[in-house]
Amino acid sequence: MTDLPPLTETTTLRRLVEYAGASGDFYDMHYDLDFARSLGHPELAVHGLLKAAYLGRLVTGWLEGRGRLAMLEVSYRGMDFRDRAHTCRGRVVSASGDRAELELWGEDDTGRRTTLGRAEVIYDEETPR
Repeated sequence: MTDLPPLTETTTLRRLVEYAGASGDFYDMHYDLDFARSLGHPELAVHGLLKAAYLGRLVTGWLEGRGRLAMLEVSYRGMDFRDRAHTCRGRVVSASGDRAELELWGEDDTGRRTTLGRAEVIYDEETPR
């Protein structure tokens, strides 16, 4: 199996605000620290779909123009918080012809898998495998 090089993102308050504006997800736990703490969170929560976008970037960065991301599925298993590292990892689990299936996951700063996913990529015809 081929491992993808990891991608680490630390989501700042600015990134949370930018993402909220772009996505329209203005739920208070992403920008109001008192509200987030009233829910029992130690910090502002990172949007789930932003973590999915990080996994998508992991795959497209690894592809480097050698193909395209055809499918991405994500499941959220835990919270991630502002100003803490979130590391995306993945590996190729099967390949046949011009397609490959990848196992993906995101880890919080303790190494706990908070986001699970899978992807399918389609390589360009001239891409060596």
